[in-house]
Amino acid sequence: MAASVLKVARLLKCVRHTCSPTLRTLSTSTPLCQGIPGSVWKLGRLNHIAIAVPDMEKATALYRDVLGAQVSDKVPLPEHGVYTVFVELGNTKLELLHPLGEKSPIAGFLQKNKSGGMHHICIEVDDISAAIVDLKARNIRTLSAEPRIGAHGKPVMFLHPKDCDGVLVELEQG
Repeated sequence: MAASVLKVARLLKCVRHTCSPTLRTLSTSTPLCQGIPGSVWKLGRLNHIAIAVPDMEKATALYRDVLGAQVSDKVPLPEHGVYTVFVELGNTKLELLHPLGEKSPIAGFLQKNKSGGMHHICIEVDDISAAIVDLKARNIRTLSAEPRIGAHGKPVMFLHPKDCDGVLVELEQG
């Protein structure tokens, strides 16, 4: 757990290079970083941590029946090639991901990681268009040319893990 927290902390440099460290709870909607002078976008709260799972029913049962969490219904997102289930945690969510179709990016992930595992983190931003322009200017690569609509019905953009300390980062319009 401590290693995951440290990795997320290091990740923030991917999204904001000049963010000064601040202690806050993740449930706050106040931005974690107040931005670079002249910046027109702000980093917001951790929206979710996504976990790729080889067996959606088994994973859903673990969180619902064993751990007592509230879980959503399984929802197909064909445009992303995944099924999703959200697990409510109070201060954030877990997103369980399972492949939908043969070309699913999660299928490839599960081929390399048979037991599943953490796939990405999602951080809200107040202006995704401005964030994308700014991050591209800072040589942070994106995985698509334009934002797509994500599981919450809002625009999302994935940042290349090689530019983010090995972690796939999803930005979501807050």
